[in-house]
Amino acid sequence: MAHDDFNQRENIFSTKVRAGKRRTYFFDVRKTKGDDYYITVTESTRKFDDNGYERHKIFLYKEDFNRFLNSLNETINHVKEDLMPDFDYDMYVRRQAEWDAKAAEEEAAEASGETNTATETPAAELTTSEAPKPDSEAPSVDDDLSW
Repeated sequence: MAHDDFNQRENIFSTKVRAGKRRTYFFDVRKTKGDDYYITVTESTRKFDDNGYERHKIFLYKEDFNRFLNSLNETINHVKEDLMPDFDYDMYVRRQAEWDAKAAEEEAAEASGETNTATETPAAELTTSEAPKPDSEAPSVDDDLSW
């Protein structure tokens, strides 16, 4: 059996989370040779020189699911409730929805033969979440959430 055939059979379920322009998280359910299941969490980051991707992977086995999830929730809740209770965490969900809607509109326009001659949206047309930030609040080069 070819290596690619084995990988296709082994991957049972997959979903991804885009996290900005350069980073994506993949959550995959895999099957072992012994008909057991485990999860892989992969962070894939596009390199700054656009020459490939860097990947980091975590293997999570069934005996650790509950403890892992409990600790992850506890950690996230600590940040949300104790360290940054006033932060708008849904801002990123709204921003991703805006990004997806804009991409869908552009895809539909391309499919219908319409072309967009403008390469950038004028500043007056930017929504609040897209408006440029003052220099003091500008994201760092490493901030993938600044799309």
